[in-house]
Amino acid sequence: MNRKAGAVFLVLLFAGVLLSSGCIKNERVEAPADEQSETSDAGKGDENMDIQIIKVFSSAFESNSTIPRKYTCDGVNINPPLELENIPEETESLVLIMDDPDAPMNPFTHWVVWNIEPMAKIEEDSIPGIEGINNFRKIGYGGPCPSSGTHRYFFRVYALDRQLELKAGAGRKELEKEMVGHIIGEGELMGKYGRT
Repeated sequence: MNRKAGAVFLVLLFAGVLLSSGCIKNERVEAPADEQSETSDAGKGDENMDIQIIKVFSSAFESNSTIPRKYTCDGVNINPPLELENIPEETESLVLIMDDPDAPMNPFTHWVVWNIEPMAKIEEDSIPGIEGINNFRKIGYGGPCPSSGTHRYFFRVYALDRQLELKAGAGRKELEKEMVGHIIGEGELMGKYGRT
């Protein structure tokens, strides 16, 4: 009986060691992976929840279509009308940055405006807020003017939880530095233009 009991005990002990080591291994490998994915997903969710999506569109052209000549350096060179929907209620001011990522100077900044009142429409040929210097080295709007081929032009709108303490004529880098930590909403409209 003693021998049998001892043998059974050893078998059970050995099986227990195998099972427990297997379980421990699985827990060590799988649990952190699950926890990490849950944490990163939650982090992504929080980021998405913090930044609200603003719908940006224009009565002058549709998204991903050609910007009319009127709004380019080949036309009257005035800004197109822009309309905004879903601006967060807490918005204190809007920022507008227009750029061309297809230019040799990537991106080429065409227009920077800040301290725009939170409104549903930016009128054609207007100065909706305080304007900064663009890459044409001018203050204000500079329309699409590609050297060759067809380029994409992004009108990016940002909702901020405060007004900015920037003087007129500041550059894009200064503007973006001031925006850090204050963006509560954003959206964009892309149009194309090519010179023939």
